[in-house]
Amino acid sequence: MTSLIIYLGMLGPWQIALIVAAVLLLFGGKKIPELMRGLGSGIKEFKDATKEDEDPNKIEEKK
Repeated sequence: MTSLIIYLGMLGPWQIALIVAAVLLLFGGKKIPELMRGLGSGIKEFKDATKEDEDPNKIEEKK
């Protein structure tokens, strides 16, 4: 995780702008909100799964 933070710290504004432009060209403006929603729900599921692993004796009342 630390290496990822160091790598992201090395990106300048031009590199970030180039990445954003490439994503826009590849996916188009209409697909990006769908992709971000999917990414957000995936991250939420991952966090929920890691919380379940931390405390296996806790009964989940949401479901």
